Amino acid sequence: MISPTVEQLMKDHKETMMIPGENVATVMKEHPLEHALLLLSQAGYSTIPVLDREDHFVGLLSLNDIVKKMMGIDGIDTSTLSEYSVADVMKTDVAVMREDADLEDILHLVVDSAFLPVIDKAGIFQGIVTRREILKAVNYTFHALGRKSQAATKVLLHSHSPK
Repeated sequence: MISPTVEQLMKDHKETMMIPGENVATVMKEHPLEHALLLLSQAGYSTIPVLDREDHFVGLLSLNDIVKKMMGIDGIDTSTLSEYSVADVMKTDVAVMREDADLEDILHLVVDSAFLPVIDKAGIFQGIVTRREILKAVNYTFHALGRKSQAATKVLLHSHSPK
């Protein structure tokens, strides 16, 4: 259980924790793997969210997923990439979070994921929350709690000092 004070301090940074969907590299499930490989390599990410035509989050695609599909008996074969779609290799059983998710649930999920896709009640992709941004918010929270604790200690010491 996370204390209400800590949770409130973390929620104060909710807007900075989520990277909005329009700022996230995504790929459509219908796109050929060839396109996805170009997108991943140009964006510099190893994993990106996959969306359908209505912007519903449907899975994640990683560079590793594409490389596995290119591997053959004789080595890597890139010639077949255009024959497969993103939907053929994406992972669909992945952790996601709703916009109104509890902080404790988010912290548990982000332990095993570099980022969490954020969806609304209809499953529409809203953005991502990265482990890095959560750690930055945790760091801020600890520093804020430290400042509050120091201030409270000073008040207590001042009120108990002889006059």
